[in-house]
Amino acid sequence: MKPAKPSAQEPDGLFKTPLERFIDMQHPLVGLADRIDWDALDAGVVGCFGTAGRPAVPTRFMLGMLILKATYDLSDEAVFQRWTCDPYFQFFTGEAYFQHRVPHERSGLSHWRNRLGADILNAMLRESLTVAQDAGALSKRDMEVVTVDTTVQEKSVRFPTDAALLYTALVKLGAEARTAGIKLRQSYVRVGKRAQIMAGRYAHAKQYKRMRKQLKFLRNRLGRVIRDVERNTANDPEISAAFTSTLRKARIITGQALNRHAKPKIYSWYAPEVECIGKGKARTPYEFGCKATITSTNGRAKGGMFILHADALHGNPFDGHTLGEALKQTTALTGVTPKRAYVDKGYRGHKQKLKTPDPASGLPTRPSWRVFISGRKALKPSLKAELKRRSAIEPVIGHMKADHRMGKNHLKGRSGDRFNVKMAAIGFNFRRILKWLEALVLWLTVWMWANTAGLRKMAVC
Repeated sequence: MKPAKPSAQEPDGLFKTPLERFIDMQHPLVGLADRIDWDALDAGVVGCFGTAGRPAVPTRFMLGMLILKATYDLSDEAVFQRWTCDPYFQFFTGEAYFQHRVPHERSGLSHWRNRLGADILNAMLRESLTVAQDAGALSKRDMEVVTVDTTVQEKSVRFPTDAALLYTALVKLGAEARTAGIKLRQSYVRVGKRAQIMAGRYAHAKQYKRMRKQLKFLRNRLGRVIRDVERNTANDPEISAAFTSTLRKARIITGQALNRHAKPKIYSWYAPEVECIGKGKARTPYEFGCKATITSTNGRAKGGMFILHADALHGNPFDGHTLGEALKQTTALTGVTPKRAYVDKGYRGHKQKLKTPDPASGLPTRPSWRVFISGRKALKPSLKAELKRRSAIEPVIGHMKADHRMGKNHLKGRSGDRFNVKMAAIGFNFRRILKWLEALVLWLTVWMWANTAGLRKMAVC
């Protein structure tokens, strides 16, 4: 059922003091809570729920907890623990009175993550930009010139090795066989464990001939288990269907261990969507996760740089092929069509200068934005200054990874990749807004103190 709306008057709040009476109403979180259009977000969330069952947790509570989690770089457990002792967190999530216990289960965050789609996440990102404009930290002129870049969002998986993948497939296939009541001739778990350890030791000692011998041993034993399971499930379609996914992953792992050029590849048994991406970094030549595209403002607005669009890209596409879609999504989120976009040399061959057919009229149209690649010369001084600002997106990406949980993604599946990227962008924008509101409160305090001092001086005179 759709989320319930919190009542304005608490039944047990007769002898309680409202939060508004003992918290600082000039706190940035209070100002941010008043500026967010919670009703609009609630209207978008209603479509994610059915009509049967008990009412869901109020939208403001769950979305508020997700925003606080992304803004302050907290885990699910940490954000609930801080909520119980921070009255500003409780006010932000719509509570009227201080609560000593969390009224909802922590698992609700996981359920809401599975329910929220790309439309709701885009609405939250759009709301962060709207709040920034209302607060004066961002203007429409700042969003006309953008910078686009891609990065790798690493998955929280261990470094893949052939020995570890073969042994994991051996263990998982045997465990599933025992669950289904299938008696294998031999599981090879004990000898497989030893072979995995010895393969790692031989690789460390650069004794690659011995290492390959252990890998061959593991590959052959895994093949025996696969054939044994296939023989026992051939006459039962129901059991055979249950083993489809496990057998498929086991065959892929066996094939890629035999041929390094085989495709598709699996780099993690628990996260088969993980991809191997090389960005040419000296410290980390290969990263395992998915590619993410980030669009930010080029110049520094009053409140700093803001993220206009963020999304996860699977399949490791060429950067130039993602530029057009990124700019279109930026236009849809901000309502402002970018005039100029600045990118690095990885976007060479983006083909944004070519005319594309208009879906409505069918006539060829040219994109309304101009794309400038770093290293370009013979530009006007103003364009050259903007092109130098392109590298300012690198610290933005660094803050998203270090301060907003994009460095290691712990969420499952491709939907988890997209959710984590967008929530990191939302948290980054809201943290910028909080700093801006804090600066406004400080400026207002100084201004009032200066005026009061002037009035006192005039009274003395």
